[in-house]
Amino acid sequence: MTAEQLISFARGAPSLDIVDVEGLKAAAVRAFDADPAGVTAYGTSVGYLPLRKWIAEKHGVEANQVLVTNGSLQADAFLFDHLVRPGDSVVVERPTYDRTLLNLQRMGSELHGVSVQPDGLDTAELRKLLESGVRPRLAHVIPNYQNPAGMTLSLEKRRELLDLAAEYEFTIFEDDPYADIRFRGDALPSMLSLDTRNVVVHASSFTKTVCPGVRVGYLVGPADLIADIAKNATSLYISPGMVSQAIVHQFCVSGDIDRSVETVRAALGERVAVLAESLRRHLPQARFVEPDGGYFLWVEFPDDVLVDRLAPAAAERGVAVVKGSDFMVDGGQHALRLAYSAVTADRIDEGVRRLAAAVEAVRS
Repeated sequence: MTAEQLISFARGAPSLDIVDVEGLKAAAVRAFDADPAGVTAYGTSVGYLPLRKWIAEKHGVEANQVLVTNGSLQADAFLFDHLVRPGDSVVVERPTYDRTLLNLQRMGSELHGVSVQPDGLDTAELRKLLESGVRPRLAHVIPNYQNPAGMTLSLEKRRELLDLAAEYEFTIFEDDPYADIRFRGDALPSMLSLDTRNVVVHASSFTKTVCPGVRVGYLVGPADLIADIAKNATSLYISPGMVSQAIVHQFCVSGDIDRSVETVRAALGERVAVLAESLRRHLPQARFVEPDGGYFLWVEFPDDVLVDRLAPAAAERGVAVVKGSDFMVDGGQHALRLAYSAVTADRIDEGVRRLAAAVEAVRS
C-alpha cells in the first residue's frame, strides 16, 4: 500500500485545497511592509500586540486579558502549569482530546471523566460527582463540535456549568478552536461571554480557520491570571513567533479570515454529509451523531468489534483511523474518531468501504 493510496481519517487538519495559500502569501508581504521592526524583533511574551488587540475586540474583552501563544496546545499547557498541581482533581469530558489527557496525566492530576451526551457534557453526572465531595481545580470542556465526539454543549448546560463552577469554586477551561466551523444551526454564546463571575478561561486557535502551520493560539482570562502566565512565558521563550502572528493579524484585519472560514465550512460540511451517508450505507451497524460543525465524527461499533484489532486491520487496507480508547482514561474499546477534514469528498466513500471491509474481517 503506497502512501498515495492511503486514505487518512486520522488527522484533524484541513487539506491543502481549502487553505488560502495566496491570501497568506499576500498577508506575509503586508506584514513585513507594514511593520518590519515589529515582525523581526523579539516582541513581547503576550504576543504580537496588534493581533492581541484584534482578538480582544473579537471577544469583547480588554487587551490585557489576552495572551497569544504558539498554538492552542501551548495555551493549554501554560494554563495547566499555572493552575494544576500534582494530585489536584481535574474534570475532563469522556471522551476528550487525547493530548489534553496526556498532558494532565503527565502533571500527576487526578482525572475525573464525565460522560458526553448529544447535547454535550452530562451536567447532572458532574453535579453528582461534586456532591460526592470531589473538588476539582479545573474542568476542561470543548463546547463546540467537541474533539473527538463532535457534540455541542447546549446553552442550558453552558449556564448550568457556569453556576456549578461558581458554587464549587473551580475554573472552567473553555477550549474552543472549532466554534467558527459551523455547518448547521445558530452559533451559541461562549461561556466566556456569559461569565459574570470570573470562572472561565477561554482558549482558541487559528489552526482550524487559517491553517495549522501558523501555530497561533491564544488564552483569554482574568487580567491578573494572564499577567502571571505572561511572566512564565517570558522566562520560557521571551516571546512567541512574531512573524506568524503578524501574518495572521494581516490575514484577519483584511477580512481574508472570513472568506477562509467560509471555504473551510463549505468543504467540511460537504465532507461530513458524504461520510455520514457512506457510514449508513456500508456500516449500518455503526452508531454515530452527525456533527453540526467541526472536524470530527465519533463512531461506536457493536461489542464484537474491538478497535485494538480494527485499527491495524484498517491500516492493512489503506485507511488510517484513531482508536476511541486514546481519548479516554478507560473505555472506548469499540469506538473510533474519524476526522473528515483532510479527505476530499471524492475519496470518503472509498475510505468507508475499506473500513467496512476491516470491520468484516475483525468480526469474522
